[in-house]
This record gives sequence, structure tokens and C-alpha cells, in this order.
Amino acid sequence: MTTSYRQKVNKNISWCYTYELISVFFLVAYILTVVSESAAVSVVTSFPPTRAPKCDRLFVSNTEDTKNGTFESPVVSNLMNHSRQCIYVFIAAEDERVKITFNKFNLRGAPPECNHEFIDLYTEIDDPGKELIETPFGGRYCGKTLPRTRISMYQTLTISFYSDASMITPDAFQGTYEFVNASKYSIGTPAPSSVCTFTIYHDRKKEGLFVSPTYPGVYPKNLHCQYRFLGRAGQRVRLEFMDFDLFYGGPHCPFDHVKVFDGKTKNDPLIGTYCGQRRNLMVYSSAENLYVEFNTLRRTADTQNRGFSGFFEFSEGFVNLAFIGKYDAQHIRGTECDQKILSKQESNGTVFSPNWPFLYYANIVCRYYIYGMKDAQYLEKVRLEFDKFEIPSKDEECNEAYLKLYLQGQEERNAVDEYDHVFCGETTPPTLVSDGPRLMLIFSSGSSQGKGFKARYTFETDYRVPGTPSPNRTCHFIYKSESKKTGDFNSPRYPSNYPSSTYCQYVFKGLPGEQVQFVFNYFKTKSSLISSHGYNEMCTEDWIEIYEVYPSGRENKFGRYCSRTAPGPVVSDVGVHDMKVMLNTDNSDVASGFSATYLFFPSKPKFSDCGGNMTGTSNGIITSPGFPSAYEPHRQICNWHITVQPFHKVLLSFNYFLIEGDPLERGCPGAVVRVWSNLSLPPMELCGERMSNQTHQILSSSSELKLQFVTADKAVGSGGFRAVWTEVKEAPTTCKHLLCERSRFCISSALRCNEISNCGFDDDTDEKNCTKEVSMDIYLVVGLSVGAAAFSVLALCAACRRKRKRRGDNVPAFEHRPQPPREVPSMHLISMESV
Repeated sequence: MTTSYRQKVNKNISWCYTYELISVFFLVAYILTVVSESAAVSVVTSFPPTRAPKCDRLFVSNTEDTKNGTFESPVVSNLMNHSRQCIYVFIAAEDERVKITFNKFNLRGAPPECNHEFIDLYTEIDDPGKELIETPFGGRYCGKTLPRTRISMYQTLTISFYSDASMITPDAFQGTYEFVNASKYSIGTPAPSSVCTFTIYHDRKKEGLFVSPTYPGVYPKNLHCQYRFLGRAGQRVRLEFMDFDLFYGGPHCPFDHVKVFDGKTKNDPLIGTYCGQRRNLMVYSSAENLYVEFNTLRRTADTQNRGFSGFFEFSEGFVNLAFIGKYDAQHIRGTECDQKILSKQESNGTVFSPNWPFLYYANIVCRYYIYGMKDAQYLEKVRLEFDKFEIPSKDEECNEAYLKLYLQGQEERNAVDEYDHVFCGETTPPTLVSDGPRLMLIFSSGSSQGKGFKARYTFETDYRVPGTPSPNRTCHFIYKSESKKTGDFNSPRYPSNYPSSTYCQYVFKGLPGEQVQFVFNYFKTKSSLISSHGYNEMCTEDWIEIYEVYPSGRENKFGRYCSRTAPGPVVSDVGVHDMKVMLNTDNSDVASGFSATYLFFPSKPKFSDCGGNMTGTSNGIITSPGFPSAYEPHRQICNWHITVQPFHKVLLSFNYFLIEGDPLERGCPGAVVRVWSNLSLPPMELCGERMSNQTHQILSSSSELKLQFVTADKAVGSGGFRAVWTEVKEAPTTCKHLLCERSRFCISSALRCNEISNCGFDDDTDEKNCTKEVSMDIYLVVGLSVGAAAFSVLALCAACRRKRKRRGDNVPAFEHRPQPPREVPSMHLISMESV
């Protein structure tokens, strides 16, 4: 102990003895005064805190005494409700710190209401001669919860005990103290103005402990510590935290934290900010220097965290990072050899084991994070192909040295035990493709050494579309009947939004004698320019088109669809076994797209279900299957082909229509009526229960018209339809037959008064002034005659019955009738009812 420090300690001891004598003097005087005034005073009020005799304690470290011991609460009797304050002072030697641990704690009250009994701790006393009020406050404690271990920042630690209990016993608190060596808190060369700022030089201390200023005691508030590790060229610095316990203020650590920088100062790149409780926290520098900050805030909240304890090391034996930067890889700061590779849109490159092409280091673990693009526009997957592979292992299960592959993004949920593949030995692994945009490798060398591996990665656009992709990896998919008869196809990335500026083709190739069917289960494209349903010429932004592909190569378009107008069930014509779907999106905004089912099925005769060719007549009626009953909810295909005289047209009018679906909201996915008014153009698609003026009546552009009714297996069934078709001549100059007054159609005279409106919607010319002829049927006459006779007989019988009933009502009751003479025999009466 230095002379100045011993003078301070002796001064403090003398002050304590003098204070005790003065306290005894005043206590005796006070007792005499109370006794003399006891007759006049009957109620005693509370008094300010008073130190009791022999209440304070002083513990001083020296070479003769032991370096540890116990302490406990004093035995004090409080007279007249006096409160007591006792001071316990622990003073260590110059190269020591004070450590106290509470083993028993049973004070009245509960935090934060520590009003009647508590202890105050002072652990940052840099000068024993200072008043406690001038030193940082270390916290107030009461109740039954043990305060955590404390270690002084300097050589002095003080406990202030306050109580207003009538009797204080040693059971209030008990603990142990120890004067510990302070050398472990001197990490390196100290800065003159700070108690916890050090510079650690590699040539003075190549490795050693690295602890917070009062570990394992509770660290103080308002700390600002810096640790600068300076190595030489070719070295790297490793910090390993065995224990890390800081106040957790959130994921960004806005309060107490440790910051690690990859260089000499805090202006160098930040490796990480750490707080809370961490396990196995290990940090490496990229080069020879490392800078660490430990900051705690000045706050009122009571926290009791330990800080940290770790180990530092300068070494040339850590992995040389030169093997990482050969391609697009980037070293992940803070790790020994982890790297990340980010796609530059369908880019590629090569990854190596450490120190390639030479033998890799023993006992290292390196992670490779290979990430494809994933945003609103792009989605990729990773393809990995191995060129070289040699990782010797002592066992076939690859428990020591190995290369593990993760294809499903397991690192996002820290599921490192759920790897997809593990390889070791000298057999080259197969080509692997990730399930999503993430692929991770973990290479562990174990205790052995080998050449390692060399692999080529490729980022491929991932459309998330089932089907056989094209070799050029564009959005082109093929579906063959010989491979799979039925399946699903969808827009890219469904059910997520499809990307903008995308063009996709879906080609379906059936076998001769087959037909192809599509049923759309979901449909929605961007519709910023249209507010209603989207069909054909209305679709100018994002849309799909559906084509039949004839064996000759000629394509026939079913239609263009967009917005919420889902295509109805689509079936290729008999003899057409190939179809094609195209998706086109523009460069702005997106939507969720579509999901559909395809089916290759054997062809049936053209009109096996229903329908037919209609020719040689001037009119007819077409109805859905089973009409007027509802059509059945299963797959069926009906085709009607109407042909009239040359230079005439076909007028089609619907007088009943009820088909499931809603053109404005969801299209016609379950059932649809298609009408080709022009066989060279896409058809109209009709469903719902209300028809517009354009669809209520349809006029062909030539002498031919085609109508198709298709239902899918998912149809629910509905009322169906009834349509009238008529051969007409449009706006003729002369009409030798019947001229419709409003529509100006010329129709056959034979259609007059046939009880069918052939002139079209809102025109009854052909049904005006019709005199209905009455023809008598002999069977009808006979039947009516027989019925009239039977009715007359029944009416007569009913009248007779009512008459007799009225007579019976006038006869007196049976018991009051006069008895007939005895000599006259009784008569048996027969009622009309029994006849």
C-alpha cells in the first residue's frame, strides 16, 4: 500500500472511532433527557436516522490477515422508535478489488417501496475520503431477493444499512467478502483517463482473458469502455465470449451493448452490436486489428447483469481469406471463413474449400450462403455442380469431416440439424438444385486434411411452374400426354404475384385420337384500365390467350382473357390434340395470376353427348341437355353447327338463360356457352343469369353459326338455356316472304303464326293477327260426353241424400216415439244408404 493511500485509510479509521465516541456521548445525553421528561410526554414521535454504537464495520485487506470473511447485519435495539443507519466499509489493497456475495437477505418491504429497511450499495468509490453522496449510487435493495454478486470498480466498496425496526438481528442479511486480484481487469496498456480503456499489443500479450470491468459482479451504469487489439500483418484476432449477459433493450440494442469494429477505430466497418444473453459468441477480424466498445446507459431502471467474460487471441493460423474473393463471394465480417454469394440475375461462379487448391486447414468450420434473387420482379433457384471432391473422413457416416447441403432455407429457422445431404470421401456428389432461392453449405474439416472441393453454382430463374421447362430456361413449359394425362399449371410464382414484363408459353401435346381440356380454378390479372370484366379487345395490359393447334400447325384462338374474367372450360375440337396457353404481362403492377388443370382424354364422336348439325331448315330450337330440368354437374361437351342458305344469316335469340358463373366477378369457370358468330374469330363466352342486349340476340356474319355448351367436373348444375335460331336475310330491298317490321329481317313465310318469335327480340310481326283454327277430336268429344253424364249422376245422388237428411232431422228422438200396437208386427226399414 502506498504512503498516501495508508494515510487516507488511517484517517478514515480515526474518523470512524471519533464518530463512535461522539455518538455514545449524545446517546447518553438523549436518554437522560427522555427519562427526565417522561412524565410530561406520553407520545414519542419518529426521529431522524441515528448511527448506533458499534454498528459500523470496517474491513481492510493487509498482508497479515486473511483475504476473505463474512459479514452480517448488526444486533441493535432501537429505543423509542429510532431508525438506525450502519455503514460497512471494505477497503482492498492497491492491486486488489472487493467482492461481496449475499447468502441471506430478509429485509422488510418490497422493491421499489423500500421505506423502512434497506441497504444501499456503492461500488464505484475512487477515493475512500469522499462522502457517499458524491460517489455513483449502486442501487437500493429490500425484500427477500438476494442482490447479485458485486465487485468494486476500485479498491473500496461500501454497504449502507438502514432500519427502523425495534430490534435488528443478524438474520436480516448475511454474506461473504473477498479481496480478489485485480490483474485480470487490466486487459492491456491502460489509457490515463479511463478505468476501462486499454490497448492490447500482439507482441506484449498474444492471448488472454477479456472481461468487463466488474465481472462477474453486476456492471455499473454509465460506463464507456474501449478495447483496441493491434496485431501485425498476416495475423487475425479472435474474440470468444464464454459468458455474455447484458441488459436486453431490443434487437437493435439501443441501451447497454458491446460493439465490435473490423479495424483500429469505430470508424472502421461494424461487425456487430450485441446485447442480452448470448451463447458461443465468437468474433474474428478480417485483418490484424479489432476495436471493441462496451457502453452502458445512465438510467434509473434497476438491472443486475454480469457483463461478459471472454478470451482473445492473435494468430497467423486462422483461415486466409484470399480464397473467398476470387469470384462474387464476400467474406461475412466477424466469422473465420463464412461467405455469402448474391445473385446478379442469372449469374454463376465457383466456390472452393479453404486454401484451395492446397490442403485445407484442420479443425475449421466454414459456411457458404448462396442466395438467388427474391423480390417482386425476380425469383431464382440455385444449381450446384461439383468438379472436384476429396474430404477424407474416419467413418462412412461423415461424422467428423463432411460437407452438408441445405436446399430448403433451413438456416432461416436455425435448423442446422435438418440438412438435405451430407458428403465425404472421394465420390463426386450429384448435381443439386435448391427448392427456393437459398442454398447453404457447411464444410467441417475435422482433424484430417484433404484437397477439399470445387463446385460451380448457377442462378436460374424459378418460375414455380409445374411442367417440363425449356432447355433455354425461359418461361416455356411443355406438358405431354405420354408423360402425364392430367395435372396443374399456373402463372409464375402462383399464389404469389407474377413478375412484370414476362412472357410465358404453356404447350400441351396430346396423342392422336385425344382431346385437351382446360379448367381454370383461379384467375386474376392486373386491371387498372378496366373496371368490369376483361375479354378479347378489352385486354391490353396483362392477359392470357388460349389456342387450339391443328395437326397442320394452324392455330385457332379461343380468346384473350384478363381482369377477373376466368375462361370457361376449354375443350379442343375433335381431331385437335395440341393446345397452347400464353401469358403476357406489361412493365407495371402485377397480380396473383391463375391456376388451372389440364386433361388429355380420348376423343368421342362429335355429337355423342349432345348437339348436332342443323341444315336445310329455316329455324329451330336449341336447349341445354335435360332442359327444362337443370343440366347435370359433370363434364359434358355439346356442339351445334347451323348452316343456312347462301347470302342468308343465322339469328340466334335466347328466351331462357341460367348458367352458373358471373362474367363481371369471376367469369365462367364451371360452365360456359360459346357462340361463334364468325368462325374465323374468337367466340363469345356467356354465363350468368342476366344477358345484355349484345348477347340476348346474336346475328352471324355469314351463313354459318356455331354454338358450344361445355361443363366441367366442378360444375354445380343450373337451369340451362333455350335458344331459337332463324334463317334471315338482313335489310333486303325486296322481301318475297315475310318482312319483320322492326328488325327489318326477311324470314320464311312458313314461320308466320308458329307460336315462336322468329323476327327477333321485341318484334312480334310473325305472330300478329294469327287466327287459331279449332279442330274437333272424336276421342275428345266422347270423353267430354262421358264425363258430363257421370257428373250429372253424382249430382243427383248428392241431392237425394241431402233431402232425406232434412226429413230425418224433423223426427223426434227414438225414446219419445209412440209404440205401435202389440198385435201389429214390427217392420224392418231399409234406408237409401244401404241400397
